[in-house]
Amino acid sequence: MIILKDVRKAYNGLVASDNVSCRFRKGKITVILGGSGSGKSTLLRQVVGLERPDSGEIYFGDRDLTSLSKSELYEYRKKMGMLFQGSALFNSLNVLENIAFPLREHTDLADSVIRTMVKMRLELVGLRGVEELMPSQLSGGMMKRIGLARAIIMDPEVVFYDEPTSGLDPISAGVINKLIVDLNTILGVTSVVVSHDIESSFRIADWIIILFYGKKVAEGAPDEIRNADDPRVQQFIKGEPEGPIPFNRTDKDFYEDILIP
Repeated sequence: MIILKDVRKAYNGLVASDNVSCRFRKGKITVILGGSGSGKSTLLRQVVGLERPDSGEIYFGDRDLTSLSKSELYEYRKKMGMLFQGSALFNSLNVLENIAFPLREHTDLADSVIRTMVKMRLELVGLRGVEELMPSQLSGGMMKRIGLARAIIMDPEVVFYDEPTSGLDPISAGVINKLIVDLNTILGVTSVVVSHDIESSFRIADWIIILFYGKKVAEGAPDEIRNADDPRVQQFIKGEPEGPIPFNRTDKDFYEDILIP
């Protein structure tokens, strides 16, 4: 579905994506794992076209997104759904209008059809009868599910999740994880999840990619990642304080490998 070839991005001399090459397989759930500052969100922003890489190629099907004009990129974005880390609901709109927003922006569907589609998506995420509620009246877990309903309202081919379980209690996180897996199957979409939640990632992933300060250091099925020989991978997935990943990130020697020469 999506292929990245030697994608590189730097900010003020700090490399955030260091010649990353990977692919997100059609119909599968790919999780991009890594700690804070590892380049996960930067890579996601490049894949959805919010930022252009300094070099490299990003293919969606047979088109290189890095070569598209803004208008062409907007058309491709209609094939993508996005669940933002903070849900990104409009505070001034109720639940129905939040979910309906993409349809009102990009289609000429009748209001009755839009309302029906919104109710169907609410059913899919396990919510009903909440159309008139405002975001301020929702719990964190409900906001995530409303954001997910909006992400799938346009029947996208691929859905991106930015830290979908961040800030949620274990039960709400479990609900979101189950929804990701169920919707991937029911809708037949491709799912790309950016996360640092080890337990959730191993529970839902078909394929895992691990980033370490902009570099791809491992990828494979969950069992392959669990058994990886790389000490950085083992330290991260086990949450060990001692290892090659330093707690103090101001160490000059540590940064020498991720700074532009």
